[in-house]
Amino acid sequence: MPSYVFRYVNAVGFGETTRLLLTAAKVEWTEESSDLEQARLDHPNGIPVVLIQKNSDGSPDVVFNKFATIERYLARTYGFLPANPEQVELQEQLRDEQSSLMKLLLSTVALGIAATQDLRDFVFTVFERCLEMFLGSRVKLLRMNGNTGYSFGSTLSYTDMAIYSFMKLFIVDFATSSKEIARRFKCKMPPELAKLAATVESDPLLEAHMSKNGRFANVFQG
Repeated sequence: MPSYVFRYVNAVGFGETTRLLLTAAKVEWTEESSDLEQARLDHPNGIPVVLIQKNSDGSPDVVFNKFATIERYLARTYGFLPANPEQVELQEQLRDEQSSLMKLLLSTVALGIAATQDLRDFVFTVFERCLEMFLGSRVKLLRMNGNTGYSFGSTLSYTDMAIYSFMKLFIVDFATSSKEIARRFKCKMPPELAKLAATVESDPLLEAHMSKNGRFANVFQG
C-alpha cells in the first residue's frame, strides 16, 4: 500500500477534506506544513498544495497539485465515492458547487474586512445570502436521507467530509481572523448541519484526526 506526504499551510484552509480522506482511508501519511502568513506573501495568487504518493513497489512517486484532483483520487481509491456513476457525478457536482462558493465567500470576506463600515455591512449581507442558499441545499440533501447525520446512506462519504471541512473553515479559521464572520456563520447554521458535524466528528474512521486536532461541533449546542 502506498504512503502519502501532504504539503499545505498550518490552517484548515482548503486542505481539511484531504486530511479527513487520508485519515479515514487508514493509510500512512504525514503532513509538511508551512506558515500561513508567509505562504500568502510568497504566493499572492494562491497557496499551493501538493500530495505525493510514495509507492511501496518501487514505482515512481506520483505528485498531485490540485485540491479537486487530490480529493477525488483519494475518494475513489479508498471507497468514499459510490460505485454508481450517477451518484459519483452528484457528489462531485456538490463538491464543485461548494468550492466555487468557498472562493466567492472568501473573496467577499476579504473585501469586507478592508472596507468602510457601510460597505462592510453590504458585504456581510451578500455573504449571508450566499451562505443561506448553500446551507439550504445541504439541508435538503440531509433530510432526503432521513436526517441521519450522513448525506448518503448510513456511512461516511466524500460529501460528508467536504461539508464538514467547509463548516470548520468558517468556524475555526475565522474565529481568529474575523470573529464577525464566524459569529454570523454559526448563527445561520441549521440543526441538520450541526448534526452532520457531530456525526462526522464521532465517526470511528476519523478518531485519530479528531483526537489530534480537536472538535468544534459543540459550538452549536445551546
